[in-house]
Amino acid sequence: MSGWDRFVMVDWSGGNDTGPRPRKDAIWIGEAGHAPLYMRNRATAEAFLLERIGAALNAGERLLIGFDFPFAYPAGFVADVIGRDDPLAFWAYLDAHVEDAPKANNRFDRAAAFNLRQGGHGPFWANGLKRDIAGLPRTKANYANPFPERRACERAAKGSFTCWQMAGAGAVGSQVIMGLPVLERLRQRFAGQVAVWPFEALDAPVAFVEIWPGLINDAVRRATGPEDIRDAVQVRLLAQALAGLAPERLDAMLDVDAPVEGWILGLGFEEELMAAVTLKPPPLRNDCFALPPGVDWTPVDEALAMLEQRLTCVVGREPVPLAAAMGRVLAEDAVARRANPPLPNTAVDGYGFAGASLPDGDVVLPLIAGRSAAGVPFDGVVPEGRALRVLTGAALPDGVDTVVLDEDCAVEGGKVAFRGGMKPGANTRKAGEDVMAGAVALRAGRVLTPADLALAASVGLDTLTVRARLRVAVLSTGDEVVEPGSAAGPGQIFDANRPMLLTMISRFGFEAVDMGRVPDDRAALAARLDEASGQADLILTSGGASAGDEDHVSALLREAGAMQEWRIALKPGRPLALGLWGGKPVFGLPGNPVAAFVCTLIFARPAMGMLAGSGWQAPLGFDVPAAFTKQKKQGRREYLRARMRNGRAEVFKSEGSGRVSGLSWGEGLVELGDGGREIAPGDPVRFIPYGSFGL
Repeated sequence: MSGWDRFVMVDWSGGNDTGPRPRKDAIWIGEAGHAPLYMRNRATAEAFLLERIGAALNAGERLLIGFDFPFAYPAGFVADVIGRDDPLAFWAYLDAHVEDAPKANNRFDRAAAFNLRQGGHGPFWANGLKRDIAGLPRTKANYANPFPERRACERAAKGSFTCWQMAGAGAVGSQVIMGLPVLERLRQRFAGQVAVWPFEALDAPVAFVEIWPGLINDAVRRATGPEDIRDAVQVRLLAQALAGLAPERLDAMLDVDAPVEGWILGLGFEEELMAAVTLKPPPLRNDCFALPPGVDWTPVDEALAMLEQRLTCVVGREPVPLAAAMGRVLAEDAVARRANPPLPNTAVDGYGFAGASLPDGDVVLPLIAGRSAAGVPFDGVVPEGRALRVLTGAALPDGVDTVVLDEDCAVEGGKVAFRGGMKPGANTRKAGEDVMAGAVALRAGRVLTPADLALAASVGLDTLTVRARLRVAVLSTGDEVVEPGSAAGPGQIFDANRPMLLTMISRFGFEAVDMGRVPDDRAALAARLDEASGQADLILTSGGASAGDEDHVSALLREAGAMQEWRIALKPGRPLALGLWGGKPVFGLPGNPVAAFVCTLIFARPAMGMLAGSGWQAPLGFDVPAAFTKQKKQGRREYLRARMRNGRAEVFKSEGSGRVSGLSWGEGLVELGDGGREIAPGDPVRFIPYGSFGL
C-alpha cells in the first residue's frame, strides 16, 4: 500500500544497558530528515517507539518502522516449539517467556531451553556468560542443528548473519530473542493499527518491517567518518533511502510472499536503495538564463560569467570501485586511510644504520645478520654502531635512520666501509612524507585520472564517491537534414552535427544520449524534447535556434516560458538559444557545423562541467607567434581554426563557417579578442588546443 509519510529505522541490540553516553553496539534510531537518536537500553527504546507511534497516529500519518533483526526463524523451528508455523504467535510465546531488565536478561537460558528440546547441541550456540549453561555450547564444536542454518532471504543477502548465534560479533540470535517481545508489546498496545510485513496486509497506519543495513553497506562505509558511530550513520541513511523512493518502487519492494520465514525489505533492490541514498541537487530555476534588462549584444566574457554564476551541479553521487572511477568527478574529498609511505623506508639498495652514531672521517661498521626487504621487514633492532643490509622500499628497522648506497660501499669480512660525511636521514623516506593518514588526498570536484587512482590506492582507498555521470542528449532538427549515407534530395544536407556532438560529449567524459533527428514539426519536436528531458540532464539541439518561421526550438522554449536568446558578440555562431524543458537546460546551437562546434567548446563545455560537479573549467591557452596576416574588426570575438607548425599558429585558408574540413584540418582554435587588431606574422596570438577542452 503506497503513501508512507514517515520512515523510522532501528538498529537493535540484544545486550545490556550501555550507559548515558552514545556508543556503538547500542540501540540507534534514525528517522528521515532527523538526526539519529541514541537509546541506552531496550526499555528506553520501547518507550520512545510507543511515543513515536502514538504521535504519528494522532497526526494522521502513516509510519513505516524498520528493525534490523529477523522477524522469523528458518522453516520448521517455530512449528517445533508452538506446534504451528505462525511467526506472530511465536512473538507472543517469546513475550511470555523472556525476562528483560536493563542490566540482565534470560536470553541465553531461553536459547538453552530451545536446544534441550533437540538434545542440547543446537540450533543455538555461543554462550556469552561466565557461567556454563546446560544445553548451550560456547562454540560450534559438537554443534548439531536440525533446522536450516539460514532463511531464504539470508541465503540471498551476502554477508548476513545466522539467527542461531547468541554471542560474539554478529550475534543476531540475541537480537531476535530480545527484540521480538518488544515488537509484540507494541503490536498489542496499538492493536489493529500495526501491520507486520510480510505476515499481514499493510492496510494499517503503522507497518513493522525487517531491514538489514548491509544492503547499503558501501554508502554507509563512505559516509562514516573517523568520529562517527556506524550504527547511527546506517539508520539515518536507510531511512533517507526509503523516504527517497518513488511510492511505486517501495510497493515493488514490499510485494513479497514469505509467510513463514519473513523477508528483508529491499533485498534484490540494492542498486535502487543506493541510488535513493544519494541526494540530488535542486533543479535550475526557470529564469536562470535571463539577461539583465537592456542587454542586447552580449560580449563573450559576460556570457561566460553569467553561465558560471547561474549553473549548479544537477547530478547525484554514488560510490564506485577504483576500477570504475576513471574520468568520473570526485563528489567528496578522498581522505587517506593510511599514510603513504606507511612506514619509514629506504629509497635505495644499501646498508642502514643510525646516522647520529657515525664517527668523523671514513666509516667501517660491523654488519649484523639478516636484511630488510620490501614486504619482508627485519624483525629486530639494529644496535648503534652497526649496520644492516637493506633493499629499496624496505621498512627501516628500529635503530636505522640513514642508508648508504651499494655503489658507495666496500663489503668484506662481515663489515661495510664507506666515506664519511653522510647526513643523518640520507636515502630514506619518512612515514607519510607523501600523504599523512587522515589527510585529504584528492579534493572534491576533480576529474579523476589514472594518477589519481594510483594515489587513492596507495593510501588504502578501494572505492571513491563520485558524481553520477552527466547525461547529455543530442538532437538534430530541420526538414533539410537527412541521415548520412541516405538519399538526399535537392536542398537537403547530411547530418554532420549529431555524430560530431555525440562523440565530443563522450570525449568530455559524459554519457551521450542520441535523440536522433526531428523534422520541422512542433508537435514532433515537443514530443522528442519530452523524451530527452526524461533521459538526460542537459539537451543540445542544433538548428532551429534563431527567430525564423521554421526555428521551432526557439518557439517551443518561448512557449514554455523558459527561453532566452543570447545574441553573443562571437564569430562564428552568434545566436545561442538557452532555456529549460522539463526542468532540464537546453542549449540551442546553430545549425552550421563549424558554429555548433565552436559554441559547444566555448559555452556548452564549461557549462557541462558545472552541471557535472567538476566546476567551471576555462580552457588553457598559450601565446604563440602567428603564421598569418589578418585585419580584425572591432566588436566581436573571433575563433579561427588553427594548428601549430614550426612553433607558429597557422589558420585555415577560409573563415567560412560552412567549410567543415577546417575542423578536421585544425588542432585547436586561435582566439582573437573583442577589439580591432592588425595581425602580422610573428605577432603573439592565443592558441587553445582542442585537448584543453577535453577533446
